[in-house]
Amino acid sequence: METRFTRGKSAILERPLSRPKTEVSVSAFTLLFSEVVQYCQSRVYSVSELQARLSEMGQRVGGSLLDVLVLREKNGKRETKVLNILLFIKVSVWRALFGKEADKLEQANDDDKTYYIIEKEPLVNTYISVPKENSSLNCAAFIGGIVEAILTHSGFPAKVTVHWHKGTTLMIKFDEAVIARDKALEGK
Repeated sequence: METRFTRGKSAILERPLSRPKTEVSVSAFTLLFSEVVQYCQSRVYSVSELQARLSEMGQRVGGSLLDVLVLREKNGKRETKVLNILLFIKVSVWRALFGKEADKLEQANDDDKTYYIIEKEPLVNTYISVPKENSSLNCAAFIGGIVEAILTHSGFPAKVTVHWHKGTTLMIKFDEAVIARDKALEGK
Protein backbone atom coordinates (compact mmCIF):
# COMPACT_ATOMS: atom_id res chain seq x y z
CA MET A 1 0.00 0.00 0.00
CA GLU A 2 2.86 2.40 0.77
CA THR A 3 4.50 1.83 -2.60
CA ARG A 4 1.81 3.71 -4.46
CA PHE A 5 2.73 6.93 -2.63
CA THR A 6 6.41 6.79 -3.64
CA ARG A 7 6.04 5.25 -7.10
CA GLY A 8 7.52 7.47 -9.80
CA LYS A 9 9.12 9.84 -7.33
CA SER A 10 12.48 9.55 -5.68
CA ALA A 11 12.58 10.78 -2.13
CA ILE A 12 15.33 13.29 -1.52
CA LEU A 13 16.74 11.18 1.31
CA GLU A 14 17.12 8.17 -0.99
CA ARG A 15 19.26 10.00 -3.56
CA PRO A 16 22.98 9.21 -3.39
CA LEU A 17 25.35 11.91 -2.15
CA SER A 18 27.92 10.98 -4.76
CA ARG A 19 25.85 12.28 -7.65
CA PRO A 20 27.71 13.40 -10.76
CA LYS A 21 29.20 16.87 -10.79
CA THR A 22 27.01 19.56 -12.26
CA GLU A 23 28.27 22.79 -13.68
CA VAL A 24 26.71 26.21 -13.48
CA SER A 25 27.24 28.56 -16.39
CA VAL A 26 29.70 31.37 -15.73
CA SER A 27 27.17 33.98 -16.83
CA ALA A 28 24.57 32.74 -14.32
CA PHE A 29 27.15 32.69 -11.53
CA THR A 30 28.44 36.17 -12.32
CA LEU A 31 24.94 37.61 -12.48
CA LEU A 32 24.04 36.09 -9.13
CA PHE A 33 27.31 37.14 -7.50
CA SER A 34 27.08 40.70 -8.83
CA GLU A 35 23.60 40.92 -7.31
CA VAL A 36 25.02 39.68 -3.99
CA VAL A 37 27.70 42.39 -4.13
CA GLN A 38 25.12 45.08 -4.98
CA TYR A 39 22.86 43.88 -2.15
CA CYS A 40 25.73 44.07 0.34
CA GLN A 41 26.94 47.39 -1.04
CA SER A 42 23.56 49.02 -0.50
CA ARG A 43 23.74 48.16 3.22
CA VAL A 44 27.26 49.32 4.12
CA TYR A 45 29.19 52.60 4.15
CA SER A 46 32.81 51.56 3.52
CA VAL A 47 34.90 49.10 1.55
CA SER A 48 36.01 47.29 4.71
CA GLU A 49 32.37 46.83 5.80
CA LEU A 50 31.53 45.48 2.33
CA GLN A 51 34.38 42.98 2.44
CA ALA A 52 33.33 41.93 5.96
CA ARG A 53 29.75 41.38 4.76
CA LEU A 54 30.97 39.33 1.77
CA SER A 55 33.19 37.27 4.09
CA GLU A 56 30.23 36.66 6.39
CA MET A 57 28.14 35.40 3.46
CA GLY A 58 31.03 33.19 2.35
CA GLN A 59 31.21 31.65 5.83
CA ARG A 60 27.62 30.49 5.50
CA VAL A 61 28.46 28.81 2.20
CA GLY A 62 31.68 27.28 3.53
CA GLY A 63 30.01 25.53 6.45
CA SER A 64 27.57 23.73 4.17
CA LEU A 65 30.14 23.04 1.47
CA LEU A 66 32.47 21.32 3.94
CA ASP A 67 29.89 18.71 4.90
CA VAL A 68 29.09 17.85 1.29
CA LEU A 69 32.72 17.66 0.15
CA VAL A 70 33.88 15.58 3.12
CA LEU A 71 31.14 13.04 2.36
CA ARG A 72 31.77 13.01 -1.39
CA GLU A 73 35.55 13.24 -1.55
CA LYS A 74 36.73 11.77 1.75
CA ASN A 75 33.97 9.27 2.63
CA GLY A 76 33.27 11.16 5.86
CA LYS A 77 36.87 11.24 7.10
CA ARG A 78 38.15 14.64 8.19
CA GLU A 79 41.74 15.86 8.08
CA THR A 80 43.86 16.05 11.23
CA LYS A 81 46.96 17.88 9.96
CA VAL A 82 47.32 21.48 8.83
CA LEU A 83 49.03 20.73 5.53
CA ASN A 84 46.43 18.09 4.60
CA ILE A 85 43.47 20.44 5.22
CA LEU A 86 45.19 23.17 3.21
CA LEU A 87 45.79 20.78 0.31
CA PHE A 88 42.14 19.68 0.56
CA ILE A 89 41.10 23.34 0.20
CA LYS A 90 43.59 24.05 -2.60
CA VAL A 91 42.55 21.01 -4.64
CA SER A 92 39.09 19.68 -3.73
CA VAL A 93 37.34 22.84 -2.57
CA TRP A 94 38.71 24.95 -5.42
CA ARG A 95 37.79 22.26 -7.96
CA ALA A 96 34.25 22.05 -6.57
CA LEU A 97 33.81 25.83 -6.63
CA PHE A 98 35.76 26.92 -9.72
CA GLY A 99 36.53 23.77 -11.72
CA LYS A 100 40.31 24.01 -11.18
CA GLU A 101 42.92 23.99 -8.43
CA ALA A 102 44.13 27.17 -6.76
CA ASP A 103 47.31 28.54 -8.34
CA LYS A 104 49.65 28.29 -5.33
CA LEU A 105 49.87 27.30 -1.68
CA GLU A 106 52.77 28.79 0.27
CA GLN A 107 53.92 29.03 3.86
CA ALA A 108 55.32 32.27 5.25
CA ASN A 109 59.10 32.21 5.72
CA ASP A 110 59.10 33.95 9.07
CA ASP A 111 55.92 32.55 10.67
CA ASP A 112 54.96 28.88 10.98
CA LYS A 113 51.27 29.66 11.54
CA THR A 114 50.75 31.75 8.38
CA TYR A 115 49.96 30.25 4.98
CA TYR A 116 48.93 31.78 1.66
CA ILE A 117 46.61 30.53 -1.06
CA ILE A 118 47.29 32.52 -4.20
CA GLU A 119 44.83 32.85 -7.06
CA LYS A 120 45.96 35.06 -9.94
CA GLU A 121 42.51 35.82 -11.31
CA PRO A 122 39.67 34.69 -9.04
CA LEU A 123 36.34 34.24 -10.80
CA VAL A 124 34.57 36.46 -8.26
CA ASN A 125 36.74 39.46 -9.26
CA THR A 126 36.66 38.85 -13.01
CA TYR A 127 33.26 40.35 -13.84
CA ILE A 128 32.93 42.95 -11.07
CA SER A 129 33.63 46.53 -12.12
CA VAL A 130 34.99 48.55 -9.23
CA PRO A 131 34.83 52.37 -9.19
CA LYS A 132 38.11 54.23 -8.63
CA GLU A 133 37.10 55.42 -5.17
CA ASN A 134 36.68 51.78 -4.11
CA SER A 135 39.84 50.49 -5.79
CA SER A 136 40.88 48.56 -2.67
CA LEU A 137 37.72 46.39 -2.87
CA ASN A 138 38.52 42.71 -3.31
CA CYS A 139 35.38 40.61 -3.77
CA ALA A 140 37.47 37.51 -3.05
CA ALA A 141 36.62 38.26 0.59
CA PHE A 142 33.67 35.97 -0.18
CA ILE A 143 36.12 33.14 -0.94
CA GLY A 144 38.07 34.05 2.21
CA GLY A 145 34.88 33.55 4.22
CA ILE A 146 34.35 30.14 2.64
CA VAL A 147 37.92 29.08 3.48
CA GLU A 148 37.68 30.41 7.04
CA ALA A 149 34.45 28.50 7.68
CA ILE A 150 35.91 25.28 6.27
CA LEU A 151 38.99 25.58 8.48
CA THR A 152 37.05 26.51 11.61
CA HIS A 153 34.44 23.77 11.18
CA SER A 154 37.22 21.25 10.53
CA GLY A 155 38.84 22.02 13.89
CA PHE A 156 41.54 24.37 12.59
CA PRO A 157 40.51 27.83 13.89
CA ALA A 158 42.08 30.50 11.71
CA LYS A 159 41.59 34.06 10.52
CA VAL A 160 41.54 34.48 6.73
CA THR A 161 42.16 37.87 5.16
CA VAL A 162 42.28 38.76 1.48
CA HIS A 163 44.98 40.95 -0.07
CA TRP A 164 46.02 42.19 -3.51
CA HIS A 165 49.43 40.53 -3.97
CA LYS A 166 50.47 38.33 -6.93
CA GLY A 167 46.83 38.54 -7.99
CA THR A 168 44.68 37.77 -4.97
CA THR A 169 46.22 36.23 -1.87
CA LEU A 170 44.25 34.63 0.94
CA MET A 171 46.36 34.96 4.09
CA ILE A 172 45.52 32.20 6.57
CA LYS A 173 46.71 32.77 10.12
CA PHE A 174 46.11 29.74 12.36
CA ASP A 175 45.61 29.90 16.11
CA GLU A 176 48.65 28.96 18.18
CA ALA A 177 46.85 25.86 19.53
CA VAL A 178 46.43 24.48 15.99
CA ILE A 179 50.16 24.67 15.29
CA ALA A 180 50.99 23.13 18.69
CA ARG A 181 48.58 20.25 18.00
CA ASP A 182 50.08 19.72 14.54
CA LYS A 183 53.61 19.56 15.97
CA ALA A 184 52.45 17.07 18.62
CA LEU A 185 50.91 14.88 15.88
CA GLU A 186 54.18 14.94 13.92
CA GLY A 187 56.12 13.95 17.05
CA LYS A 188 54.16 10.71 17.44
